[in-house]
Amino acid sequence: MQAVAEKVIARAKELLASGEVQRVLGWEKGEFDYERTPALFEQGNIDKLVYDKFCAANLSKKLVEVSKLEGKTLALIKPCDSLSLNQLLCEHRVKRENIYVLGVGCKGMEGKDGLCMKCEFCKGKNFAISDEVIDDESCREVPQSDRFAAVRELEEKTPEERYAFWRSELSKCIRCNACRNVCPACTCIKCVFDNPDSGVAAKANVDTFEENQFHIIRAFHVAGRCTDCGECSRVCPQGIPLHLLNRKFIKDMDTLYGDYQAGEDAEARHPLINFTKADAEPSVVLNRGE
Repeated sequence: MQAVAEKVIARAKELLASGEVQRVLGWEKGEFDYERTPALFEQGNIDKLVYDKFCAANLSKKLVEVSKLEGKTLALIKPCDSLSLNQLLCEHRVKRENIYVLGVGCKGMEGKDGLCMKCEFCKGKNFAISDEVIDDESCREVPQSDRFAAVRELEEKTPEERYAFWRSELSKCIRCNACRNVCPACTCIKCVFDNPDSGVAAKANVDTFEENQFHIIRAFHVAGRCTDCGECSRVCPQGIPLHLLNRKFIKDMDTLYGDYQAGEDAEARHPLINFTKADAEPSVVLNRGE
């Protein structure tokens, strides 16, 4: 990883110095030893750029706004992040002509408590999109894991047990909106939950209905477009396993419509908008658990 990091930083400085890019989107050291914060770098602060095992943050969403800037931006994109970026390109949310994608090899990222959850269930080390890749064999190993195991455990519970589980988890929500703000699939110009006429705009939950409503509606909004990057759970200050809602939807779509990975193909239509004669009928969806 160290060899890759040195090459990544050297290449970023080279492209910036040559004028091929006007800025670099990467990470800088945060307040704590394990904290790395997304940041934009230019000639004056490029020496603050870092790339190491703590650079877990997915940078793809930052490109929605950064790609609107004049000139080209060099974006450091890990393999899993490239799925999110590709999905954003599919939705025409990022200006492709204004970014230079440098694929950076990754051996798994860590946080305060060790290996990141999303890295325990790595979806592969190939880049869905890149203009250039800096990688080596030490970054290619993919851990063998079953990312749907926890979803199946929940499915095996009774409805009452599942309800109790989610009530316990969602009751912790403080409506900080960190999950929404970090999610690459949440790029609406104005979120439905920011509507002042909704009665729930930018305020803490006042009852169990609002606690459920926010997260369930958000999960439905990203269904079919979620790449399972795990950022929602990574940034949640309350430790709510929000990724399990998204993985449940992904598992169901794979079962009903065939395996599909959002962001794998920038030209693909996801299962919920790609209607075919072979789609599952409502009765199949309703009775499949019997």
